Parts: sequence; structure tokens; C-alpha cells
Amino acid sequence: MHVHRALGNGVDFLVEGVISVELKARTQIEDVHFAQAINYLEAYKLEVGLLINFGERTSNFKRFANKKYRPSS
Repeated sequence: MHVHRALGNGVDFLVEGVISVELKARTQIEDVHFAQAINYLEAYKLEVGLLINFGERTSNFKRFANKKYRPSS
């Protein structure tokens, strides 16, 4: 398995070039964080992404699917 740690602005981790992973440490995830995760999926042309938050009482995650994703032929 290959995990790429992005530097600068962009997705936190890119797993196997297929899954984006965004990490947060917030007491509450807001709509802007969901929008950011979806924008990364669209910008990187990825099908699936995860938003993982470690700032709540228990760790929480949300799986996202890119509705605009079209597999390359």
C-alpha cells in the first residue's frame, strides 16, 4: 500500500492514488469541512474520500463519494 503525504495546500493523505484522507482535530465538524473534502475529490478526480475528526469526544469519520466521478477508460 502506498500512502502519499501531501505538502502545502491540498489533501492531507492520498492512499494508493485513489482515496483522499482529510484529518481534523475539531470539537465539531462544520459544513465548510465537508465542502473542503468534496472539493478535493473533485479537484483530484477521485471517487472516494474520508474525513476523520479526532477532536470530538470519540473519533468520528465520514465517507464521501464524488458524484462527478467518471472512471477513465
